[in-house]
Amino acid sequence: MRISYDEQLDRLVTRLLRTSRMVAGMMDRAGTALVEADGELAHEVIADGAALEQAKVDAERHAHAILALQSPVATDLRIVTAAIHAVGDLDRMGRLAIHVAEAVQRRYPDRVVPQVLVPRFVEMGRIAVWLAVMAGQAVQSRDAVLARTLISVDDDMDDLHRTLFAVIDYQDWAHGTVKAVDAALLSRYYERFADHAVSLAKQTTFVVTGSPKWTDEVPGEPVSPGTSFRAVACRRASNVH
Repeated sequence: MRISYDEQLDRLVTRLLRTSRMVAGMMDRAGTALVEADGELAHEVIADGAALEQAKVDAERHAHAILALQSPVATDLRIVTAAIHAVGDLDRMGRLAIHVAEAVQRRYPDRVVPQVLVPRFVEMGRIAVWLAVMAGQAVQSRDAVLARTLISVDDDMDDLHRTLFAVIDYQDWAHGTVKAVDAALLSRYYERFADHAVSLAKQTTFVVTGSPKWTDEVPGEPVSPGTSFRAVACRRASNVH
C-alpha cells in the first residue's frame, strides 16, 4: 500500500515537472516568435493552450484524489498542497507565454518591438525559460537551496523590466506610442512569468522546511560564505540530465 501511495506522489510531482517544461517551451517559442516576427510560430504557442488546460485539470484531479483517498499528513500533505498551488502558477506562466504570442499575432507581419529593444527581450526570454526549467527541477528534487537561487535571477528580470521604461521615456524614442505600449506590456508579461516561477520554487521550501518563507539556511548542500546562490544553481543545473 505504501509503495502505491509513494508512486502516486511521485507521479504527481512528475506531472508538475512535465508542465514546467511545457510552459518553458511555450515561452521559448513565444520569445522566438517575438524577435523574428514569426506569426506561424506564435499561432502554435496559442494552440498549446488546450494542452496546458488539460495538464492543469489532470494535475488538480490527481492531487485532489490523493487528498480524498489517502489522507496524507506531515510532509506528504505539504507535497500535495504545494502541488495544488504550483499548478496555478504553472497555468498562469503558460497563459503569459500565450499573451506574448498573441501580441506577435496582433502586429504580424510587423515586429511588435523595434530592433533597438530586441536584445533586451532576448535576454528576458532566456531568463524566463531558465527560471521555469529550474523551478520544475527544484520541485522534483525538493532542493531548497536550488529553489532559493531563483530569487537572485528574478532580480535580473526585474532590473530589465524596470529599466525598459527609462528607454521608452528617453527623448530620442522615435518609435511611437503604440510600440511603447506594446513593449511595456510584453515586458510586464515576462516579469510576471518570472514571479510565478519564483512562487513555484517557494513551494519547494514549504515542502522541505514547513515554512513558505525564504531562509538563507535550508537543508541540503551547505553554502560557504561568499558563495553566490546563483553559483550553486549553475552547479546543480549542470548535473541535470
